[in-house]
Amino acid sequence: MKTELLYKQWEILGLLLSLLSAMGLSQHTTPSPQQQQRGITRFRLAGYPRKHNEGRIEVFYNDEWGTICDDDFSLENAFVLCRHLGFVSATGWAHSAKYGKGTGKIWLDNVQCSGSEKHIGDCKSRGWGNSDCTHDEDAGVICKDERLPGFVESNVIEQVEEDRVEEIRLRPIVASAKKRNPVTEGIVEIKYKDGWTHICDIGWTPKNSQVICGMMGFPMERKANKNFYKLFTERQENTYRIHSVACTGSEVHLSVCPLQFYKANATAPCEGGMPVVVSCVAGPQFASGNGQKKKKAISLRVRLKGGAKTGEGRVEVLKNNEWGTVCDDRWNLQAASVVCRELGFGSAKEALTGARMGQGMGPIHMNEVQCTGNEKSIWNCQYKNITSENCQHSEDASIKCNIPYMGYENSIRLSGGRTQYEGRVEVGTSSNGTHQWGLICGEGWSTKEAMVVCRQLGLGYANHGLQETWYWDASNTTEMVLSGVKCTGNEMSLSHCQHHGNNVNCKRTSSRFAAGVICSETASDLILNAPLVQQTAYIEDRPLHMLYCAAEENCLSSSAAKANWPYGHRRLLRFSGQIHNIGRADFRPKLGRHSWVWHECHRHYHSMDIFTYYDLLSLNGTKVAEGHKASFCLEDTECQEGIAKRYECANFGEQGITVGCWDLYRHDIDCQWIDISDVKPGNYILQVVINPHYEVAESDFTNNAMKCNCKYDGHRVWLHNCHIGDAFSDEAEKRFEQYPGQLNNQISS
Repeated sequence: MKTELLYKQWEILGLLLSLLSAMGLSQHTTPSPQQQQRGITRFRLAGYPRKHNEGRIEVFYNDEWGTICDDDFSLENAFVLCRHLGFVSATGWAHSAKYGKGTGKIWLDNVQCSGSEKHIGDCKSRGWGNSDCTHDEDAGVICKDERLPGFVESNVIEQVEEDRVEEIRLRPIVASAKKRNPVTEGIVEIKYKDGWTHICDIGWTPKNSQVICGMMGFPMERKANKNFYKLFTERQENTYRIHSVACTGSEVHLSVCPLQFYKANATAPCEGGMPVVVSCVAGPQFASGNGQKKKKAISLRVRLKGGAKTGEGRVEVLKNNEWGTVCDDRWNLQAASVVCRELGFGSAKEALTGARMGQGMGPIHMNEVQCTGNEKSIWNCQYKNITSENCQHSEDASIKCNIPYMGYENSIRLSGGRTQYEGRVEVGTSSNGTHQWGLICGEGWSTKEAMVVCRQLGLGYANHGLQETWYWDASNTTEMVLSGVKCTGNEMSLSHCQHHGNNVNCKRTSSRFAAGVICSETASDLILNAPLVQQTAYIEDRPLHMLYCAAEENCLSSSAAKANWPYGHRRLLRFSGQIHNIGRADFRPKLGRHSWVWHECHRHYHSMDIFTYYDLLSLNGTKVAEGHKASFCLEDTECQEGIAKRYECANFGEQGITVGCWDLYRHDIDCQWIDISDVKPGNYILQVVINPHYEVAESDFTNNAMKCNCKYDGHRVWLHNCHIGDAFSDEAEKRFEQYPGQLNNQISS
C-alpha cells in the first residue's frame, strides 16, 4: 500500500509541474544556452570512404548542416561527439578533411573538451559560427563500434549515401596473375551491396587510372592491352554502375572525382564500351620477384622513420646533406600523396599531424608545404623555410600510404597467447599438396625477428622476441619446421630473412622452446643528444685509488688489471650523455625489478647488463679502445614542458625513461668515459651505441648509434661532426669516415 501511495504522489507532483510549466509559472521555464543548443543540434557522419562508425562529423544548427574545424581537435572531442552519435566511445579522429570536404557553415572551431561533457556545446570553443577555417580542415571521428545501451537515435541523422564508392578491387583474369601478388592489372570492380559492379570505359583517361593505381598502392599507371580484355568481357555478363569519371590524377580516392551513377532503370548502359581495365607499375619494394634483395628507395631526398608498417612513418627530408623533419602546418593528403608516390607507394591514406609517429631530432627543414598532388617530389612543392619560432618537433608531420596487398599475413599466425598481440609463432608449409602449420626453433630468436613478425601480421612493433614459450597454451602444432632465422628487422615477411631452409637444425625441438613474440601498437625510441657529447668532451688523468668501483664494474681497459694499484692513473676520455625518448611508449628495462642486480660499491641497482657501448675506432673500423655502461639507473632527469617525470631511482624506485623526457649521465660520474690510456695520438671515430643488444624494443634502431670525428694529440682531444648514425646523407657519411678528425667543412661542404 505504501509503495502504491508513493507512486500516486509522484504522478500528482508530475502533473502539477507540467501545469505550472504550461502556465509559465515554473521557475525552470527559461532554458540555458546549452539546453537550447541541445534542442536544436543534431549530428551525422558523412564522407568517403568510410564505415558506419566513422566519417566527417556534421552538425545541424540553426536549420543548416555544417562541419567542425580540426584546430585544437582531440580524442576528448571525439568522445563527446561519438556519444552524441550513439556510440560508447571514440577510438580516433581525423583532420584535414580525411573524409572529404563538407559544404555550408563551419559551425565550431578550436573546440576543447575534457571528454566528460554531455554536449559539444558545453566544451570550450570560439562559439557557434565563429571560425577562420576552410573545409580543407573539416574534422572527422572514428567511434568504437559499440552502441550505447538503450540509445534512441532521434538525435542522429545518418546521411543517406546510396550513390557512393567504398571498396574497389582489380580483378585479374590471367590464370598466372590470379596466383601472384601483387595484382598490378585487371578489371576495375566496385563493391555494391552483396556483389561487384563495373565502370564504363567510355571517356576513361590515364588520370583516372592514376587514381585507381594510387588506391591499390602503386605509384603510377601504364597502358593496358584492352583488346585482350575485350575478348574476355564480351563473353561475360557485365553490370555497370558508374560512368563519366573525370579525375585530375591528384585525388586520393575515386570518390573525390566527378563521376555519375547509372539509374536503376537505365537501358543499355555503356553501349559501345566495356568495363574499365587498369594496369599499374609496382614500386621497387613490391616488384614481382624482388623480395627484399632489390629493396631500394626511389628517392634519396625523402624517407620515412618510426612507422610500424611498411609505407608509414615520420616524413624526413634531406637538405645540405643533413636529414630533418617537416612541420605539420597546412599538411594535407595532397602533400602526403606526393611523398608516398615518391617513395614507390600509392596515394596517401592519412596525413598525420602532431608527431603521431614520434618526434624527430635535429633541424626542421620545411613548413606549410603546399602540393597540387601531381608533383614528382615534395621538393617540387611550395614550402616555407623554418625559423625556431615557427615549429617544434611536437609538430612533425607523418603519413600512412596505400601499399599493395601482398598476402604476407596469411603465411604465419600466433597461437596460445592471452591476446591477439602475442603468442607462439607458427608458419604455414605445404607438403604433397597439403597445407599444415609448424613451429620456429627459438635458438637465436631475438627482437629483430619479432619485429618482422609483428609487421607481417599488422600488429605494430615488437615488444619482445621470446626463445621459450612453455607458459602459453600448446596447440596441436608441435613440429619444428624452421630454424636459424636471422633478420635485419626491416623485412616485410619472415620469408625474406635468412634461415636454414628445409634442413632444420634445432638442438631443443620441444614445443616449449618454440619462438614467440609479444607485439605492441606503440614503442619507445631512444636517441642521444649528439651536440652535447661534442660540447662536453675532455681528458682526465684519474688516480687509480679513485677507480676501484669502476674496475669492479669493468669500466676500464684490460691493461688496467696489470697496473700498480693504487699508484698511477688512467687516462679517460669523458663526456656527458643525454638520452631522449622520442617514441610513443616509455622505455622500460626488459627485466622486472626482482631481477635487478645490486652493486654494493656504487650502491645502486643495475636494471640492464649493457645499456650503451662506447668505442674509439680507427680509420678501418678497428676498435682501439672501448667502454660499456650498464644502466646505472634509468630515470627521468628532465622532461619537456607539460610532461611529468615518472621514473626515479631513489628508494628502489621504478626505472625507465618517459616519452618526452631524457636521462642525463653527467661527464663526472663513474664509467661515463672511454679508457684511452693505451691509445696513441691520431685521428679516430668516437662511437656511442644505445641499447646495443636490442634488449628493449624500439620503433627505430637506426638512430641508436652516434659518431664523432675525434682528434687526439696525446694531451688534448677535439670532437667534430658529432651526429646520429643516419643523420647525414650517404655521400656525407662516406666523407666523414674517409677523413676522421678533419674539420667541419669536410661534411657540410
